[in-house]
Amino acid sequence: MLAAFTFNTAENLPIGLLELISKSLRVPVAAVGLLVTGYGVTVAAASLPLAHATRTVPRRHVLTGLLAALVVSSLVAAQATSYWLLLVARLLTALAQALFWAVTGPVAVGLFAPEVRGRVVGALSVAGSLALVLGVPLGTWLGQHSDWQVPVALLAGPGLCSLVTIAAVLPTSPPEAEPAAYGTSPDTRRFGTVLAAGALSATGAFAGYTYIVTFLLDVSGFAPNTVGVWLVVFGVACLAGVGITGALLDRFPHAAPVTAVATQAVGMLGLFAAGTHQVAAVVFLVLTGGALGPVFMTAQNAMLHCAPGRTDIALAANSGSYNAGIAAGAALGGLVLPLAGVRGTFLAGGLLTVLACAVLLGGRWRLRRWGPGCGRRG
Repeated sequence: MLAAFTFNTAENLPIGLLELISKSLRVPVAAVGLLVTGYGVTVAAASLPLAHATRTVPRRHVLTGLLAALVVSSLVAAQATSYWLLLVARLLTALAQALFWAVTGPVAVGLFAPEVRGRVVGALSVAGSLALVLGVPLGTWLGQHSDWQVPVALLAGPGLCSLVTIAAVLPTSPPEAEPAAYGTSPDTRRFGTVLAAGALSATGAFAGYTYIVTFLLDVSGFAPNTVGVWLVVFGVACLAGVGITGALLDRFPHAAPVTAVATQAVGMLGLFAAGTHQVAAVVFLVLTGGALGPVFMTAQNAMLHCAPGRTDIALAANSGSYNAGIAAGAALGGLVLPLAGVRGTFLAGGLLTVLACAVLLGGRWRLRRWGPGCGRRG
C-alpha cells in the first residue's frame, strides 16, 4: 500500500508543480505537462513487454528492483538542473510503475485466502487513491513553501521503506508457484470483454476529466478560488468509492464492474446535461469521482479471476490498455473542445462510457446464454 501510494504520488505530482518547474527550468508549462503525458504513454507501452520479460524472476527480486528504481529516479529528478534530465528520471519511474501494477496485485492477494482477495485489491486501490487526495496536495504545498525539488526528493523515503520491508519479509518463490499466479476461473471471452470495457471507460472518463477545471469555471460558473475545493471533493469521492466497492467486491465480483461504469456514465452525462446548475454539477461531479477509481479496481479484480494465463500478464494488459485509454481520452477531448466546447467533451466521454457498459452487459448476457465454460482455457 505504501509503495502504491508513492508511485501514484510520483506520477501525478508534476500536475501541482507545473508553474514551479516551468520557472525553475525555464521551459514552457506545456513542456512540463508532457512529463505527465509521457509518463502515461510509457506505462501503456511498457506494461506488457516488461511483464513478459520478467515472468520467471521471483517477485521479491522484481519488487525490490522496481522500488530501487523509484528511489533512484526520485533523487535524480530532485537534482535535475535541465528539463531533459528530469524527463529521463520521469521515464525511469514510469517504467518501474508499468511493471509494479502488474506484479503487485498477484503478490498481495496471494498472501491471503481467496474469499478476501477483493478486499486486498481494494486496500491497494485505496492507497493509490490517497495519492490524489493527500500525496499530491501535500507535495504541492511543500513545493510552494520551499522548492519543487523538496517533495520530489522526499518520495525516496517511503520508496526506500517499502523496498527494505519487501526485501526483508516477502517470501521468495518461483512466480508460477505463487497462489495467485493464475486466474481462479480462466475465461478468454470475459478477459477480452473486461479489457475492452476498461479501455473505453478510461477514454471516456479522461475525455472530460482532462478539462474539468475549464468546465467548472466556464459552464458551472464557480469562482476560481473555489475550484481547488471541488477538486478535493472529487478526490474524496474517488477514495470513498474505492473504499465502498472494495468492501463489497468479494460478494459481488460480476456486478461491481457494471455498476462502476454505469455510475461513471450517469455522472458524465449528468454534467453535460445539468452542469450549468451548481448544485447539480456538484452531485454529478461526486458520482463521476466516486466511479473513477472503482472502474479500474474492479477490472483489476476481474483479471485475477478470468485471466486465461498468468495473472501478472493479464494485469499488465489491463494497466496498459487503461493508460492507453487515458492518453486517447485526453487527445479526444482536445479534438472535441474547439468543435463542441467543454460540455461536448463530457457528452463524448459519457457516450463512450455507455458503450463500455454495453460491452460489459453483452459479455454477461453471452455468459448466461452459453454457460460459464464458453471461451474458457485452463
